[in-house]
Amino acid sequence: MAYKSKFANEETELLFGAILSLETKEDCYRFFEDVCTVGELKAIAQRFYIAKLLSENRTYQDIEQRTKTSTATISRISRCLKYGADGYKKALERLNRA
Repeated sequence: MAYKSKFANEETELLFGAILSLETKEDCYRFFEDVCTVGELKAIAQRFYIAKLLSENRTYQDIEQRTKTSTATISRISRCLKYGADGYKKALERLNRA
């Protein structure tokens, strides 16, 4: 059974199609610099980094010190890793295989 997102609509389909069309890191930098504010891009990157650290079984205290992020944010990402749509997990697994 295919995953059905509660966010699926014509706009997100177009966005994700565009993201999937990117071929290089340079393409990604160019696209995300245009699409996101500096703050948005930094927040997304930081969340993914926190997910990576959590997947390595780092402590909240260690993650908080490394990232200067609140434990509330770390906890939210932890909940996504445990109970979310497995997006972080799939991406981290694929990066580890590369």
